[in-house]
Amino acid sequence: MDLNIVIPVFNEGANIAKTLGKIAESMHDAVGRVQVTIVYDFDEDNTLPVVEFLRANYPFPLFLQKNPQRGVCSAIREGLLASSTTFVLITMADMSDDYDKLPRMLDIASTQGWDIVCGSRYVKGGHQFGGPLLKKTLSRLAGLSLHWLSRIPTHDITNSYKLYRRSIFNTIRIESTGGFEIGIEIVVKAFTHGMRITEVPCSWWDRSDGESRFKMAKWLPLYLRWYFYALQRKKA
Repeated sequence: MDLNIVIPVFNEGANIAKTLGKIAESMHDAVGRVQVTIVYDFDEDNTLPVVEFLRANYPFPLFLQKNPQRGVCSAIREGLLASSTTFVLITMADMSDDYDKLPRMLDIASTQGWDIVCGSRYVKGGHQFGGPLLKKTLSRLAGLSLHWLSRIPTHDITNSYKLYRRSIFNTIRIESTGGFEIGIEIVVKAFTHGMRITEVPCSWWDRSDGESRFKMAKWLPLYLRWYFYALQRKKA
């Protein structure tokens, strides 16, 4: 398998069928190259019975992986490190991410040797639809300012929708324990190690079903930790 698509879930029963269906639609030309791993926190998660009922409907292998400790950060970390594929994609189950761009992300990573391909809302061709104004503003400000100040080659450091070469985790040690700041940490550390990073314009839509697990007040200091880490260690 070339690609493991890792989806952390927390009671995403209302969204998971639509998410898997959209992935199957976008990756129909890559059958045999792709698998999907759903990482869940607890056995009563309402995502699980939906997956079990529908799993035979999809053209890719579909695996369930229990998170050894609760939380989205742990789910992402465990999904990344447990993968045995060449590449790993992180996406959410809330239909926010742009799966139409996934074939291109995998293609350029495979053919051009990129270590990380970031989905970017803040470059030409990228879009963001909906979401709280404060969250959008801070995200855009963080992404654009860090790009210009540190020269990290993505304008959208906070977007979790990223494709990683699995082998980079033989070099990078993940320290994050909070939440979605793990994606910032990985890109910043990859950049300081001289790994190859690029971005693809993507759209993002605010979720229409279920409840967001984003905790701005709790996670903002963790985001800032890696923001300033990047500025202190930027490449010459």
